Amino acid sequence: MNWKHTFQTVLVLAAAVVIIASISPHNVIPVPVPSAETGARIIRLAGQDVRVSVVSTPEARTKGLSGRTGLARGEGMLFIFNLDAKYGFWMKDMLFPIDILWLSSEGRVVDMRESVSPATYPAVFTPNLGARYVLELFAGFASAHNVKIGDFVDL
Repeated sequence: MNWKHTFQTVLVLAAAVVIIASISPHNVIPVPVPSAETGARIIRLAGQDVRVSVVSTPEARTKGLSGRTGLARGEGMLFIFNLDAKYGFWMKDMLFPIDILWLSSEGRVVDMRESVSPATYPAVFTPNLGARYVLELFAGFASAHNVKIGDFVDL
Protein backbone atom coordinates (compact mmCIF):
# COMPACT_ATOMS: atom_id res chain seq x y z
CA MET A 1 0.00 0.00 0.00
CA ASN A 2 1.48 3.35 -0.92
CA TRP A 3 1.21 6.57 1.10
CA LYS A 4 -1.26 8.11 -1.38
CA HIS A 5 -3.73 5.24 -0.93
CA THR A 6 -3.32 5.32 2.87
CA PHE A 7 -3.91 9.10 2.94
CA GLN A 8 -7.06 8.75 0.79
CA THR A 9 -8.39 5.99 3.06
CA VAL A 10 -7.83 8.09 6.18
CA LEU A 11 -9.47 11.10 4.51
CA VAL A 12 -12.56 9.07 3.54
CA LEU A 13 -12.87 7.62 7.05
CA ALA A 14 -12.55 11.06 8.64
CA ALA A 15 -15.24 12.45 6.32
CA ALA A 16 -17.54 9.54 7.21
CA VAL A 17 -17.09 10.18 10.95
CA VAL A 18 -17.93 13.88 10.48
CA ILE A 19 -21.06 13.06 8.46
CA ILE A 20 -22.27 10.43 10.95
CA ALA A 21 -21.66 12.76 13.90
CA SER A 22 -23.62 15.57 12.24
CA ILE A 23 -26.74 13.42 11.71
CA SER A 24 -26.66 11.62 15.05
CA PRO A 25 -29.72 12.19 17.29
CA HIS A 26 -27.29 12.47 20.20
CA ASN A 27 -25.94 15.63 18.62
CA VAL A 28 -27.87 17.78 21.12
CA ILE A 29 -25.60 20.38 22.69
CA PRO A 30 -26.49 20.64 26.39
CA VAL A 31 -26.34 23.90 28.26
CA PRO A 32 -23.16 23.90 30.34
CA VAL A 33 -23.94 23.24 33.98
CA PRO A 34 -21.61 23.31 36.97
CA SER A 35 -22.77 19.85 38.06
CA ALA A 36 -25.54 17.55 36.96
CA GLU A 37 -27.27 17.34 40.33
CA THR A 38 -25.90 19.92 42.72
CA GLY A 39 -24.83 22.73 40.42
CA ALA A 40 -26.01 26.25 40.90
CA ARG A 41 -26.10 29.27 38.65
CA ILE A 42 -27.61 32.72 38.52
CA ILE A 43 -30.33 33.29 35.93
CA ARG A 44 -32.19 36.51 35.20
CA LEU A 45 -35.97 36.81 34.83
CA ALA A 46 -38.08 39.96 34.85
CA GLY A 47 -35.09 42.04 35.91
CA GLN A 48 -34.44 39.79 38.90
CA ASP A 49 -31.40 37.61 39.58
CA VAL A 50 -32.40 34.15 40.78
CA ARG A 51 -29.96 31.57 42.12
CA VAL A 52 -31.10 28.20 40.83
CA SER A 53 -30.09 24.66 41.63
CA VAL A 54 -29.56 22.89 38.32
CA VAL A 55 -30.84 19.34 37.80
CA SER A 56 -30.37 17.35 34.63
CA THR A 57 -30.33 13.67 35.57
CA PRO A 58 -33.49 11.55 35.77
CA GLU A 59 -32.94 10.86 39.47
CA ALA A 60 -32.44 14.52 40.35
CA ARG A 61 -35.45 15.55 38.25
CA THR A 62 -37.66 12.99 40.01
CA LYS A 63 -36.64 14.31 43.43
CA GLY A 64 -36.79 17.99 42.48
CA LEU A 65 -37.79 20.15 45.46
CA SER A 66 -39.63 17.37 47.28
CA GLY A 67 -38.84 17.13 50.95
CA ARG A 68 -37.44 20.66 51.16
CA THR A 69 -39.15 23.08 53.51
CA GLY A 70 -39.15 26.06 51.17
CA LEU A 71 -37.38 28.39 48.78
CA ALA A 72 -35.99 31.83 49.56
CA ARG A 73 -37.24 34.73 47.45
CA GLY A 74 -34.16 34.68 45.26
CA GLU A 75 -33.99 30.90 44.79
CA GLY A 76 -35.34 28.36 42.34
CA MET A 77 -34.67 25.07 40.60
CA LEU A 78 -33.89 24.70 36.89
CA PHE A 79 -34.63 21.35 35.23
CA ILE A 80 -32.67 20.73 32.03
CA PHE A 81 -33.80 18.26 29.39
CA ASN A 82 -32.03 17.17 26.20
CA LEU A 83 -35.07 17.50 23.95
CA ASP A 84 -38.15 19.71 23.71
CA ALA A 85 -41.27 17.96 25.03
CA LYS A 86 -44.33 18.48 27.21
CA TYR A 87 -42.76 17.55 30.56
CA GLY A 88 -45.32 16.97 33.30
CA PHE A 89 -44.69 18.02 36.92
CA TRP A 90 -46.49 17.05 40.11
CA MET A 91 -46.33 18.07 43.75
CA LYS A 92 -45.43 14.66 45.25
CA ASP A 93 -43.79 15.10 48.67
CA MET A 94 -43.80 18.90 48.28
CA LEU A 95 -44.19 20.96 51.44
CA PHE A 96 -44.81 24.41 49.92
CA PRO A 97 -46.44 25.96 46.83
CA ILE A 98 -44.41 27.00 43.78
CA ASP A 99 -44.66 28.74 40.42
CA ILE A 100 -43.75 26.44 37.50
CA LEU A 101 -42.48 27.93 34.23
CA TRP A 102 -41.79 25.90 31.09
CA LEU A 103 -39.11 27.43 28.86
CA SER A 104 -38.16 26.91 25.23
CA SER A 105 -34.61 26.05 24.18
CA GLU A 106 -34.06 29.80 23.73
CA GLY A 107 -35.29 30.54 27.27
CA ARG A 108 -38.72 31.91 26.30
CA VAL A 109 -41.58 31.21 28.74
CA VAL A 110 -43.96 28.96 26.77
CA ASP A 111 -46.32 28.10 29.63
CA MET A 112 -46.66 28.51 33.39
CA ARG A 113 -48.73 27.60 36.43
CA GLU A 114 -48.77 29.92 39.41
CA SER A 115 -48.95 29.07 43.11
CA VAL A 116 -49.30 25.33 42.59
CA SER A 117 -50.15 23.85 45.99
CA PRO A 118 -48.91 20.55 47.45
CA ALA A 119 -52.61 19.74 47.92
CA THR A 120 -52.92 19.31 44.12
CA TYR A 121 -51.02 15.99 44.22
CA PRO A 122 -51.52 13.61 42.36
CA ALA A 123 -52.48 16.04 39.57
CA VAL A 124 -49.82 16.39 36.87
CA PHE A 125 -49.25 19.82 35.33
CA THR A 126 -48.25 19.71 31.67
CA PRO A 127 -47.50 22.66 29.37
CA ASN A 128 -49.45 23.46 26.22
CA LEU A 129 -46.20 23.59 24.19
CA GLY A 130 -42.99 21.61 24.28
CA ALA A 131 -40.20 22.95 26.47
CA ARG A 132 -36.49 22.31 27.01
CA TYR A 133 -36.31 23.70 30.56
CA VAL A 134 -38.62 23.91 33.55
CA LEU A 135 -38.09 26.57 36.20
CA GLU A 136 -39.58 26.24 39.67
CA LEU A 137 -39.76 29.39 41.79
CA PHE A 138 -41.31 30.37 45.09
CA ALA A 139 -45.07 30.86 44.79
CA GLY A 140 -45.94 34.40 43.81
CA PHE A 141 -42.73 35.21 41.89
CA ALA A 142 -44.49 35.34 38.50
CA SER A 143 -47.26 37.58 39.79
CA ALA A 144 -44.95 39.84 41.82
CA HIS A 145 -42.67 40.41 38.82
CA ASN A 146 -45.36 40.45 36.12
CA VAL A 147 -43.94 37.40 34.31
CA LYS A 148 -45.91 36.48 31.22
CA ILE A 149 -45.84 33.82 28.52
CA GLY A 150 -43.38 35.06 25.89
CA ASP A 151 -40.95 36.61 28.38
CA PHE A 152 -37.32 35.51 28.17
CA VAL A 153 -35.15 34.05 30.89
CA ASP A 154 -31.42 34.72 30.65
CA LEU A 155 -30.13 31.25 31.38
